[in-house]
Amino acid sequence: MVTGLTLLHTSPVHVPVFDALRDRDHPGAVLRHLVAPELLDRARAAGPEAVAPALRALLAGSGGPVLVTCSTLGAVAESLAGELGVPVMRVDRPMAAAAVGMGSRIVVLAALESTLAPTVALLAEEAGGRAVGVTARVVAGAWDRFEAGDGPGYLALVAAAADAVSAADADVIVLAQASMAGAAALTTTRVPILSSPPLGLTAALG
Repeated sequence: MVTGLTLLHTSPVHVPVFDALRDRDHPGAVLRHLVAPELLDRARAAGPEAVAPALRALLAGSGGPVLVTCSTLGAVAESLAGELGVPVMRVDRPMAAAAVGMGSRIVVLAALESTLAPTVALLAEEAGGRAVGVTARVVAGAWDRFEAGDGPGYLALVAAAADAVSAADADVIVLAQASMAGAAALTTTRVPILSSPPLGLTAALG
């Protein structure tokens, strides 16, 4: 089992979330947090590949396994594992694996447009050739609430979007961004909802 793990975040809001999960599920694990919001800004403006050099430099001193909690940057970060010489996992990979195992009709909710394509591609990769139908939706207004620091308002919009998904149309709902995890507890939908933080942290700590 991994006892020390570096987590790369693009928002400081993730730090207490993952520390709480550690305390609840993995007592004794040591988490080192790196917060670099500018990486997401650059990826949104120029594409995820544009941040590869900065990611490489930032993670070069990790000295051990890395968990990347930003879905937009996840694929690029994973591709650097060979150069870095340490395991690099995107936090949403275990969630995607679980989702494709729960059914072929998957609804992806995201607060950022830039998150949709990487998440849909990851689901297809984890499906391994199995046919899955993915409906991807941006939750209108959610990111504005997040950037304004209105956490409750942000999660309320995500929860409302999840509740609008019918069980007749979906086998599972995927919350594409780690920051959305708290919305699951606010929903009333009968469709199962997956979020990435607990699954990703458990997988990364092994």
